[in-house]
Amino acid sequence: MEEIDTSVSKKRSFFRFWNQPKHAAYLFMAPSIIILLFFMVIPLIGTLGLSFFNINIFFTGTKFVGLDNFVQFFHDQRAINSMWHTVYFTLLETPTQVIVGTVAAAALSRTTLFNRFSRSVFYVPVICSLTTSGIIFSMLLDPNIGWIPYVLHQFGMSTPQFFRDATLAMPSIAVMTVWKNFGVTMTIMLTAIQAISPSLYESAEMDGANKKQQFFHVTIPQIIPSLGFCVMTNLIGSMQVFDQIYVTTAGGPEFKTESAVQYIYSRGFSAPYQLGYASAVATILFVIIAILSVSSNLYMSHKEKQMR
Repeated sequence: MEEIDTSVSKKRSFFRFWNQPKHAAYLFMAPSIIILLFFMVIPLIGTLGLSFFNINIFFTGTKFVGLDNFVQFFHDQRAINSMWHTVYFTLLETPTQVIVGTVAAAALSRTTLFNRFSRSVFYVPVICSLTTSGIIFSMLLDPNIGWIPYVLHQFGMSTPQFFRDATLAMPSIAVMTVWKNFGVTMTIMLTAIQAISPSLYESAEMDGANKKQQFFHVTIPQIIPSLGFCVMTNLIGSMQVFDQIYVTTAGGPEFKTESAVQYIYSRGFSAPYQLGYASAVATILFVIIAILSVSSNLYMSHKEKQMR
């Protein structure tokens, strides 16, 4: 009987512990924590560990090389170029996407039938895969069969080699990515804009502010937190660009569009299968993304405090 009473008492204590809101919250967080642990934290630690070894994907001939892989990166011109290409793409894509998404959100902020329809239309590309979007744009911009080069030719203009020209290839990929993803930014910014009190606009209008002045002096200061979130998430996504480049240009022409992630993939999962060196490059990319993310977050937080 004493053992049964002890068991019942333990069960009651267990349920009493988890019935408390501050403890129950961990139960709801547990699935996300487990997913982050197994699909982000553990692979990240594993990548860092592999970067100190000379190892291939078959895990044969493993040799500890210390920091040699990191030293090799700074002597690998193709690896450094892939980082610069990634930064270049980020500088093209992130500001453009945030601006287009914010302007679209401001233009469609009023709840009308036309605006609701437009929001749905602009969000449709988001649900399509990047691979599909890349194939579609490759066909649309193809100088031989593409519709856009054909239209330009009909107007007497020269036919650009969008994905085949070293100068136009990366901007073309950036434009495609903005078209594909700006619906997400638009939705986030739309929610932030609709949460702004109408009294602020009424006060600004009474003071003689026009629509442009209201946008820059009322709307923008009020949506700085959401703006900062969009900047940071788009920056992280842009620095990991891979799918659209792999489908449209495969890193060409002359490796002018090769991104850091694509280079990591080519070194780790193609001959000569240098998984250790690929892990070292991935670690360096992670550090760069972390620095840029933290810096952008601190800057936007500073701007938010200034606007208060």
